[in-house]
Amino acid sequence: MSGSAQKDLQSGGHVLAAVDSSVYTGSVGHYAAWAATRLGAPLEYIHVLDRHPETAPRLDHSGSLDLGVKSKLLEELAEMDETRSRLAQQRGRLLMRQLDALAREQHGLEAITTLRNGALVDTLVELEDRVRLFVIGKRGEHADFAKGHLGSQLERVARAVHRPLLVASRSFQDIQRVLIAFDDSPTSRKGVEMVADSPLCAGLAIDVVTVGADSEAHRGAQAWALERLAGAGLQASARILPGNADEVIAREVEQGGVDLLVMGAYGHSRIRRLIVGSTTTTLLRTCRVPVLLLR
Repeated sequence: MSGSAQKDLQSGGHVLAAVDSSVYTGSVGHYAAWAATRLGAPLEYIHVLDRHPETAPRLDHSGSLDLGVKSKLLEELAEMDETRSRLAQQRGRLLMRQLDALAREQHGLEAITTLRNGALVDTLVELEDRVRLFVIGKRGEHADFAKGHLGSQLERVARAVHRPLLVASRSFQDIQRVLIAFDDSPTSRKGVEMVADSPLCAGLAIDVVTVGADSEAHRGAQAWALERLAGAGLQASARILPGNADEVIAREVEQGGVDLLVMGAYGHSRIRRLIVGSTTTTLLRTCRVPVLLLR
C-alpha cells in the first residue's frame, strides 16, 4: 500500500462502488454503503456500459453481397446496435434506481449514481484521484461460477488502481471481526497503520495473524502491531501459526468468525502476492467474506 492510499482511507474522497447486474450487486451496494457510513465519505455507485469481452466479434460477409443487400444489412446491424445500446442504458438506469433505494432505505445515505460509457478499468483509473475506497464484487455478471473462477474485471482492476480495494463477497453481513494477514513486510505494516488510523475499523475486534515459525522476529513484529493498534484504542490479539499461508488464513477466516480479511496487494513475499501468486488468488476465491486489499 502506498502512502497516498493509506491517506485516502483517513481523509477526503468518495467510496466508489463499481456495479453490474451480477448476483454480487446487492452485496457490493451494502458493503459500499457500510464503508461510506463508517468513513463519513460520499457514496457513489457507477455502472460502466462496455462491450463485454465474451461478445463474439461480428463477421463481415458483406463483401460477397450485391450493393442493395449490403446496404440493407448494414442498416439492420446499425438498428440492432442502437437497440442494444438503448436497452443497456435502460437497464443501467434501473440498476442505479435500485441501488439508490438500497442506500437510502437501508443505510440512510444519499448516493451519487453514475452511468458511463467505456471500459471499466480505464474509467476507474480516470476517477481514482477523487476516490478514497473502491468497492467491487468478487465476480461479475459474466464470470464462470461453475468453475469458481475470479472475475476477469476484478483481476484487471486490482492490478490497475492504487487506492484500497474492498472485494465484496456474495452476501452481505455486518462486520464485527477483522483478520489482518501480517508478514511484517513494509506493506503489511502500513496496513496495520491504516487499520489503526482509519475509522473504517474503529470499534471492531482485530486479529493479527502471521503464518510461519514462532521466532523472535515474528514475536517482535506482532508486539509492534498490537502496540500500534492498542494506541488507537482498538481491541486486538495476535497469533503466529505454522503451515501454508493460504490454507492457514482460509481456515482462520472460516473457523474464527471473521467478517473481513485485510491483506496486502502485490509484493514479493508469499502472503502478499495478488492474482499473480497462488496465495491471494486462493484466498479471494475461497474465503466467503469480503477482502480489503491494500498497497
